[in-house]
Amino acid sequence: MDVELARTFLEIMNAGSFLEASERMHVTQTTVTARISSLESKLGVTLFVRNRSGARLTADGQRFVDYATSLVQTWDRAKAELKLPSGLETRLCIGGENSLWTPVMVNWVLWIQHHLPSVALHTEVSDAEKLIDKLEKSVLDAIIVHRPNYYSSFVVEQLLEEKLIHVQSVENPQPNLFVDWGAEFRAQYDAALPQPRGSYSFGLGPLALQVMLQRGGNGYFRTRVVKPYLERGLLERVPEAPEFTYPIYLVYRKGEMSSSLEQVLEGVRKLAGEDAGWLI
Repeated sequence: MDVELARTFLEIMNAGSFLEASERMHVTQTTVTARISSLESKLGVTLFVRNRSGARLTADGQRFVDYATSLVQTWDRAKAELKLPSGLETRLCIGGENSLWTPVMVNWVLWIQHHLPSVALHTEVSDAEKLIDKLEKSVLDAIIVHRPNYYSSFVVEQLLEEKLIHVQSVENPQPNLFVDWGAEFRAQYDAALPQPRGSYSFGLGPLALQVMLQRGGNGYFRTRVVKPYLERGLLERVPEAPEFTYPIYLVYRKGEMSSSLEQVLEGVRKLAGEDAGWLI
């Protein structure tokens, strides 16, 4: 099947040689060579240049990478769909940016689990660039990110206009805890606060929040997440500190969609309108 030819092509590209690819795939080098010859014949182009150091892609080979990747991923997903356990009707794949895994992704998954028990669900948490690439290749059905790409094939909806506010521990407001909320936040922060970011830097907001709650400190956090701690008097706003916008977007592909995906999208829209639903 052509899928196996595409898979072999990708394996050679990653391995750098026909021999290494054959060892990884547990087939003979002759088989690998025959598959690529067949693929090149079907496409009418040369995909690899072979030399003593291995194999490198031709210009046509580089252009074929995205097609081969999409073909293999679509086939793998089709096989997964056909192997759904009894009682499940379909499989959906959703993704969220790293800083959104909690509470946003958690609550989205819980909503799907409660309202759509017949859906098998796969989730991914990664950076926005990788999620957008997988959405474009149909590996994911929908994603939530802070900075979407407005491709013509995408539908982009703003779920909510979140804010990042400067808060501190009431008991111990030091040290400074810099949470990296992404490139746009860094640019806004550095422009508004031309000062060192602090000795503690975090790539994950929930981790920084727990450190601040247990040992003290100050930093920028999402309003919906720190709201209960402000109300309980554990945290307080830093006076006269600037606020930064931090919108969350829902992104999915244009065109017809299954009824299950429509319900999943509607579910995250409902959660976006319920403050309590975003808090853990």
